[in-house]
Amino acid sequence: MSALNSQSPKDIANDLKDQFVGQIVSFHCVVKDRLGHVLSSSFNQNVSTGDSPNGQLVGFSRGMRDLKVGERRRIFVAADEAYGFYDPKKIVEVDREDLPADLRVGDVVSMALEESSSMTQFRVVELEYDKVILDSNHPLAGQDLIFEIEATAVKADTDPSDESESSEESTDPELRYH
Repeated sequence: MSALNSQSPKDIANDLKDQFVGQIVSFHCVVKDRLGHVLSSSFNQNVSTGDSPNGQLVGFSRGMRDLKVGERRRIFVAADEAYGFYDPKKIVEVDREDLPADLRVGDVVSMALEESSSMTQFRVVELEYDKVILDSNHPLAGQDLIFEIEATAVKADTDPSDESESSEESTDPELRYH
């Protein structure tokens, strides 16, 4: 064992194993951009801090690990570990006649661009006489984010029936990933 690492291989393995055990957390959250402007404020229930199935907010999930009830944290998440970088390839032009007539800039539409493609959400970013410009980038794509959180309830993701670590019982059984 080197002087740089005094842990045994078993201890290291246990630490690595512990890093991947998620939690179910309810928390108050304020999201700011890197200049400190508030983007949103919310109360979130039953959010898993494990790996996100869509690969978004990886840095946030990592920053939420080992959270305790009542603990406050400020988590900085770079754009690439939040909603990714802004991708100009996610902007498409669609014939106006293919969409509802009452569409407005900012509206969200779900559509599949090809027969075999899955449904994707797009924001309307521009309306013209004969065409509509749609964007499927997340509205916060390309932005570094700061999450200021306060945990109100925490329990292990591995045992969802264990309420002993939770300070408040949730009525929402659905788990959400951010």
